[in-house]
Amino acid sequence: MAYGHGKVILFGEHSVVHGRPALALAVERGAEVTLVPGQPSLTTLHIEPWGVDVDTGGDVNVGREPLQQALKVARGFYQDDREFALHATMRLPSGAGMGSSAALGVAVLRALDDARGLVSSGELIYERSLAWERVFHGNPSGVDNAMATYGGMAMFTKGQPLTRVVPRHPVSLVVAYSGSSSSTKIMVDSVARQFEKEPERVGKVFDAIAAIVNNGKLALETGDLTSLGQLMTMNHKLLSGMMLSTDPLEEMIETAMAAGALGAKVTGAGGGGCMVALVDSPEHQSAVKAALVKLGKTVYDVESGS
Repeated sequence: MAYGHGKVILFGEHSVVHGRPALALAVERGAEVTLVPGQPSLTTLHIEPWGVDVDTGGDVNVGREPLQQALKVARGFYQDDREFALHATMRLPSGAGMGSSAALGVAVLRALDDARGLVSSGELIYERSLAWERVFHGNPSGVDNAMATYGGMAMFTKGQPLTRVVPRHPVSLVVAYSGSSSSTKIMVDSVARQFEKEPERVGKVFDAIAAIVNNGKLALETGDLTSLGQLMTMNHKLLSGMMLSTDPLEEMIETAMAAGALGAKVTGAGGGGCMVALVDSPEHQSAVKAALVKLGKTVYDVESGS
């Protein structure tokens, strides 16, 4: 079985596209891809629980064109005539800010390697999965597929190697899905237009987020959960000021804070998707989860290592 991690961005959404750092945490929920026995005439991909099928044939998979194109990109890295049937199991919601497309891309590439008896380096999987991501997102930062490839917790700056982050204590998070997906490409393009229209103002926002990222790294390394929570909330306010939040996300964040979270924010591109909340005890974790479930939201636990 081949695997790609999902991810949660703790700090730095959108500014990371424009050269600032982001701090992200890989999650165990992700994508699993296995080979289906047989000798197909072209490479195929079936995805559950979405009930989606695509292939590398010449006929357009109507309604699945980006996914079909991404599969063709992945297949194109192998200069042979061998074709395989792939079965993917997704354990992440689509378009929710948890890196589902990157997780799937990394898992597909590793499965295609496995089928050929190959073991590509992490660097090569990262580069190839970035090409996969461009099909969906246009100008991805690379943070999603970096975390999908390497796992763990890390600082990411576009075009630079990952910097591992080791928290002093394990960090407990609650991630909740708003129920509505969003397009990363649309949200990234929206922020890019704001930056183009008001480069000084938006540039200062990006710089402020970068400072939050660096302070967040320090809070993690020193075990200062109170400051970490405050920084998450500050980051959210800056993202919200760029019109990246929604009424459901705001309600979820307010609910999490009222239930005992130390901080909460949108995670991912925004415009829908997920929020992430920091908790400091199993009791607060249970309380935050219960409050969000009461709102009708799908909730996930995320734990970092120490």
